[in-house]
Amino acid sequence: MLHQATGRALRGPYPEHLRIADFAMGCFWGAEKRFWELPGVWVTAAGYMGGRTENPSYRQVCSGATGHAEAVRAVFDPARIGYAELLACFWEGHDPTQGMRQGNDVGTQYRSAIYWHDAEQESLAQSSLELYQEALRGAGFGRITTELAQASAFTF
Repeated sequence: MLHQATGRALRGPYPEHLRIADFAMGCFWGAEKRFWELPGVWVTAAGYMGGRTENPSYRQVCSGATGHAEAVRAVFDPARIGYAELLACFWEGHDPTQGMRQGNDVGTQYRSAIYWHDAEQESLAQSSLELYQEALRGAGFGRITTELAQASAFTF
């Protein structure tokens, strides 16, 4: 299966030098586009992550019973774009203070989350959360509700 915008394979194996970053920030279609437009992102995919049900359908995820979030996978070249730049795209691409929603999209599947793949991503995600929380608090916004969790199975 090929990505419609990039023409690259959605599923691996990916070239060895590439890395994976996974984010949930509301509806995955708009979020995915933000990432595929970044120089250094090789391919993106929309899918589900963070739930209990193996290979859930869209209907199952929308029911709220699976625990999954609509997620975006960004496969990137760390020599061209850093994980910190992907985090900036994540934070600036949605409202991380809304809880289980983004705008008119309401439900657990629309929650904000960063799914890290290694200790470096975990550390950068935590640091960025603290930095953005400080900036949002200074601007009069509420507490960030973004979930930070180890990446689990990504379902296309």
